[in-house]
Amino acid sequence: RGVSRESGALWTEPGCRICTCQEGRVLCDTVSCSIPCSHPLPAPAGGCCPTCTGCLHEGVARAEGDVFSPSDGNCSVCVCLAGNVSCLSPECPPGSCPGPSPSDCCSCHPAKCSFRGRTYAHGARFSLDGDGCTTCVCQGGEVECSFAPCPVLDCPQHQWHLRPGQCCSSCRDPPAPTGCFLDDNGVEFPVGQLWSPGDPCELCICQADGSVSCRRTECLETCPYPIHIPGQCCPDCSAGCTYMGRVFSNNETFPSELDPCLSCICLVR
Repeated sequence: RGVSRESGALWTEPGCRICTCQEGRVLCDTVSCSIPCSHPLPAPAGGCCPTCTGCLHEGVARAEGDVFSPSDGNCSVCVCLAGNVSCLSPECPPGSCPGPSPSDCCSCHPAKCSFRGRTYAHGARFSLDGDGCTTCVCQGGEVECSFAPCPVLDCPQHQWHLRPGQCCSSCRDPPAPTGCFLDDNGVEFPVGQLWSPGDPCELCICQADGSVSCRRTECLETCPYPIHIPGQCCPDCSAGCTYMGRVFSNNETFPSELDPCLSCICLVR
């Protein structure tokens, strides 16, 4: 093509073909892309291979570290990390059900109870007229009544509460959890908060009941000589090569430390 090339030179031709000069002959082959992530972005303008510097999820490009909700609106929370999309769903406490709003996934309004001309909310406790020790409860639209001696309460006496019409005291309901506390440093995370606890491959979420649920990011099969970037979960095959403890950029040639007569080259394959 009218250009002189030195023996051993390596260059890229239009159409994503990589060529090399070997003893007066030009050998070309199509660029082979190794994609070490599950949701890569399309190749940028002038590039040949998709990139893991962001995520393409459900046709929408997401930047590195973006936190978003999927289009199905099932209360899951997703995050883009190194071209991989990880999603976590909040675990609702027993007795709750998914709500219509992603910001309040565990709220619900169970069936009310109609009993002797009165309406009671789900979970409401009350006594029959004239019998303060017969306790009834509304559960999912049905009323269950029972007679029992007063139980031994496991809360301090200042938390005892005698409701009108009842013969037994009960403990006041504790406030609903507003977040998660970490014992090691006392930091509180709000419900739904995502964070990485020091390991870039681990992602945690604060559940609605105050518990913490964690999940590890699984890296896809990678190349033989990837670069391990500090703070990044998965090794990077697109940034260059790590060989014999040294880092080389793409298309960089260097002498072999095992044989001074050998010349090596870092290729994105």
